Amino acid sequence: MKVFYASTLFGAMSLAAAIDDGRFGDGRRVLVVSNNAAVPEVATPLDGTPGFAPLRGRFDEVVSWNELIAPLHPSDWRARVIEVPMMERLIRSHWGLDGVEELVVESIAVPPARTIAGLVRDCPITVYSDGLMSYGPTRDPLPAEIFRRVGRLLHLDLVPGLTPLLLSEYGVAPEILPGERFLSVLDEVAATAPGPPAGQAMILGQYLSALEIVTPEEEAALHETMLAALAARGCTDVVFKPHPAAGRRHARLLRAAAGPLGVDLSVAAESVPAEVCFAALRPELVVGCFSTGLVTAQRYFGLQVASYGTGMVLERLAPYENSNRIPVTIVDALLPRLSAEGEIERPPAVDLPGLVRTVGYCMQADTYPQLRPDGIAFDARYFKRRRLEALDLVAPPARSGALTRLRRKIRSAI
Repeated sequence: MKVFYASTLFGAMSLAAAIDDGRFGDGRRVLVVSNNAAVPEVATPLDGTPGFAPLRGRFDEVVSWNELIAPLHPSDWRARVIEVPMMERLIRSHWGLDGVEELVVESIAVPPARTIAGLVRDCPITVYSDGLMSYGPTRDPLPAEIFRRVGRLLHLDLVPGLTPLLLSEYGVAPEILPGERFLSVLDEVAATAPGPPAGQAMILGQYLSALEIVTPEEEAALHETMLAALAARGCTDVVFKPHPAAGRRHARLLRAAAGPLGVDLSVAAESVPAEVCFAALRPELVVGCFSTGLVTAQRYFGLQVASYGTGMVLERLAPYENSNRIPVTIVDALLPRLSAEGEIERPPAVDLPGLVRTVGYCMQADTYPQLRPDGIAFDARYFKRRRLEALDLVAPPARSGALTRLRRKIRSAI
């Protein structure tokens, strides 16, 4: 028996692609789904979305993590140490998990994946990537009971030439999922999912304010500026694709801004993956901040893409270890950038693998000492000077002679 966990349709499609590629062999398969939206009670569960129907046949049973732990939130609840044996027995008996041979999860460093891994014990673990974040360092240290069981990391080759840093400190080997397998699964989902509205261009929404990277007002302004830039380029029909976990507020605000710009704005269903929209619409331009969807649009569909707002996000991310730093760094350094006036410019040429390694080191220097660079060209866009000084990668600014003499006088007077 294999137990799988997924919280998004993109994740479920990745699992289906891996199953079709023979990565998990035969035997009974149980899929655990969870809805991690801020208010999951009013959001459509993964297994209730139309696009999930063609994926269901790959699993013998689908069970809900939300229903099991209700009314607790999946992103918050963890079993206390004293409760683990009891909860493990409860889960195994409630879901009939006898003889689990393998557990397959996403986002292993945080709940609910980490919680499930701590309760479904005594079996190997496979982690599969949920996007660009796999190219960055592991968010939080894993307990030995978990990391000793992780044997592989499955990921789409979103950025050729980049190797995932995730879990590498534990010696976990990354394995690439063939893009053609993923696209084949996507075709199945697209055939049953609701048809997205037509549009010349598409804006990919995220949930930056929910992550406290920007304020809700700033995120709304970010979307409105993207829309105005598209209008300046002559786009009169635009599709907004909200993030599944972001709620409906962004769409309402953007609709209000569309009229004065002379833009006919349509909103795609939250439960429909962006990749389904790409396949059905083939938009002329896809715009977003640092969504993984920007990379899949370019990589798998050959669409023109542009990022907007990455500079502000890079400046705002705190602490420096924030796990979103690698995805926004990759998008900012790799993809064209959209200006507020509607112009698209290529970013300066950069050694992307070297940049990602160095940023990863600065994020988690103690975990990845082997990534320490011999020297660094200080680029304030990607590196904070204080961080580099703390890691002894650059020298602190020299003090003026007058300030040094004053400090000496103070010390001698004490």
